[in-house]
Amino acid sequence: MSQAKIIQRRVRGMPAQDGAGVKLSRIINQPAYKHRDPFLMLDEFKSDNPNDYIAGFPPHPHRGFCTLTYMLAGNMAHQDSRGNSGEISTGGLQWMKAARGMIHSEMPKQKDGLMWGFQLWINLPAEQKMSEPDYADIPGSEVPEVAIAQGVVRVLAGEFGSETGPVKAEGRNFLYLDYRVDKGEVTLPNQQQDTRLVYVYKGSVLIDGVTVNAGELVDLNSAAEVVLKAHEPSGFLVLAADPIGEPIAQYGPFVMNTEAELRQAFADYQNGTLA
Repeated sequence: MSQAKIIQRRVRGMPAQDGAGVKLSRIINQPAYKHRDPFLMLDEFKSDNPNDYIAGFPPHPHRGFCTLTYMLAGNMAHQDSRGNSGEISTGGLQWMKAARGMIHSEMPKQKDGLMWGFQLWINLPAEQKMSEPDYADIPGSEVPEVAIAQGVVRVLAGEFGSETGPVKAEGRNFLYLDYRVDKGEVTLPNQQQDTRLVYVYKGSVLIDGVTVNAGELVDLNSAAEVVLKAHEPSGFLVLAADPIGEPIAQYGPFVMNTEAELRQAFADYQNGTLA
């Protein structure tokens, strides 16, 4: 199979700021790569300068989708309008199904040191957008790991080897893996899901003769057998899912199916009935 058919698109994260000025790299939901159904956004935040992250993400609303935060290093605290609170640290996950409405904050629980992680936004189908919200903190000790010849795979969501990831999305199965490899070849799993992405966050990998460096995402052919070659210690995320296939209407923290539903979300937030 030719290179063009295996790597369908390639994009580099762009510098951005969110929350109260947190510096990050926006990989999905930028001008060059808006959405990849059902994945709405992928941000990477990484800095050992506290000025880049200390202001955090003060209270803000969401409706119509789920957020999944994954920490490689650092500590972040969560509080929300439904009385949930928790803290995620190195290796841990925070799952929030905003659904009909949540107001939450995500604030650093450290004054210095490295803060490094990812936030993924996952869409909900229309029938679930106004369902009840849900929340879970998952410590790193509860994330299963599968040893492979080249290193280890952390299973965040979906199934890999004999393990199943701890993140459960009712009616929306998706795959989220964190590969940490040394040198060698790795064949990616293929569950025939139409959306299939790889984001390299450390080192570099070779895919069908193309070098993909840290900070780059590639959109892969869903049917192809994909072999990655690492010539140095590398880390990369694998995301896969079946698209929802519905219209996406997004403005800021709200993701619905129509403009009218977006206007209603803003009105509900302004009058205090969103969450």
